[in-house]
Amino acid sequence: MTTTLEPALSVRQVLALDRVQAGEPEVVAGARHLDRTVRWVHVAEAADVGVMLSGGEMVLTTGVLLAGDPDAQADYIRSLHRAEAAAIVLGLGRAFPTPPDAMRRAAERCGLPLVVLHRPSPFAELTEEVQSRLVRSKFAAVSLSETVRTALTALITTGAPLQHLLDEIALHTACPVVVTNLAHRVLATAGERSAVDDVLRDWDRIARQAGGREGDGWIRAELGGRGERWGRILLCGHRGDTGTGQLLADRAAEALILHRMLGGSAHTWEEESAQSLLTDLVSGAQPARQLLPRARAAGLPVNRRTFVPLVVPDGDPAQLDRVLRLLGLPGLVAELSEGATALLLSLPRDQDADALATHFAARLRHETGTPTTVATAGPRTDWDDVPTGLREALHVAEAAADTHTGQDQPPLVRLRDVHLRGLVRLLRDDPHVQSFAERELDGLLCGTHPDPHLLPVLRTYLATGRNKSRTAQLHHVSRPALYRRLEAIQARLGVDLDDFEQAASVHIALLAHDAQQR
Repeated sequence: MTTTLEPALSVRQVLALDRVQAGEPEVVAGARHLDRTVRWVHVAEAADVGVMLSGGEMVLTTGVLLAGDPDAQADYIRSLHRAEAAAIVLGLGRAFPTPPDAMRRAAERCGLPLVVLHRPSPFAELTEEVQSRLVRSKFAAVSLSETVRTALTALITTGAPLQHLLDEIALHTACPVVVTNLAHRVLATAGERSAVDDVLRDWDRIARQAGGREGDGWIRAELGGRGERWGRILLCGHRGDTGTGQLLADRAAEALILHRMLGGSAHTWEEESAQSLLTDLVSGAQPARQLLPRARAAGLPVNRRTFVPLVVPDGDPAQLDRVLRLLGLPGLVAELSEGATALLLSLPRDQDADALATHFAARLRHETGTPTTVATAGPRTDWDDVPTGLREALHVAEAAADTHTGQDQPPLVRLRDVHLRGLVRLLRDDPHVQSFAERELDGLLCGTHPDPHLLPVLRTYLATGRNKSRTAQLHHVSRPALYRRLEAIQARLGVDLDDFEQAASVHIALLAHDAQQR
């Protein structure tokens, strides 16, 4: 990627320099264009100086060869305009004691800043002052560019995630940084949180405006490689000069392209974006309302929608996303934790959310060819309820893991389907529940000579509703052998498993124990 650096001085900044101010400058035309970048300063008296310019120059002249010829004066201004000069500074004196009307009118029509100096000012000193500042500015920008390049390269070589690179870029640019795909969907952001939220709040509008903007601190660089573009990085509201901002954006783009080519993460940027958003929703670290701009910018419809939180144990995000696309359902998919993949469906309010969630679960089972179970918390019409819904779906997924097995497992499981097991899992970290489980099962867990066969037998016996024949069959033992084991269990625990209340107490303790072990 090649970057052309423009020095960091505008016409307005040049006019504010002490040596220029000593000449009592007055802008007589083109006052609305004083923020143009000055690339160089050129002293010239030739009437055809325009052919010698390459653009961005501030031309200093006394106009001695133009005096008395209004047509030549107007042509002179037009030639500078065609050469894309930044401004013209005319020293008043013998040739022009007052600003010439022909030059002023032509400059105003062309939008070219025309500045007159009312006091004599040595052009050589002005040129030296401006050129030295331009050179220092250029050196500072190049130095900053190399600092950024070095920092980003170090992060890439250590395998840092995308977010760490963007945080570093935001630190140097001092403005919000946004990475998007070609459809303007936000993949990642960095910068001060409140400033980023301001950018994302009206993202659909400003993203398309920024694509065609010049100036105003909106600077972009394309992301791609091997002849294919796949995204862009935007500096939003960069307050430095455009040249330095573009240089920083290009350096950032180079680093992001390299990061993607080297496979800096096991997930795509789209997956990381969804994972970050859903993780923040589940954690509750930020109020849901504050995350709404991020959800909207990530491409999730949020206005007048019904949200359906889903969790698939051991779900493959790519597989789930493919099923979503097959069914035409809008939503976000991300792996939240080891063995749990979350989906957040966003449906129009006139659609049957429960029916669509059931249809999705059935289609997923059909596509995978396995008895996959989808846990749900039920529809939510208020965005603020989405975090609670996601946490409930995670709880249901955990509780459902042992509730059903094999083909008996339903495609879609709700909170009401996990019954007592769900309640116990919800309370598993409570110290009172932990103490209860240890106390009830102490004879089997902490005995002098623990028998590893007894706890599985007890678990099966209670899970089958105390069906001795089924328990013996599942453990491949004779009924007399099972009776001896059940007697041993009762002796060690000091309970009568034929008594419903005592058996229920042991069953609850065993559920709590198993939940804690997981």
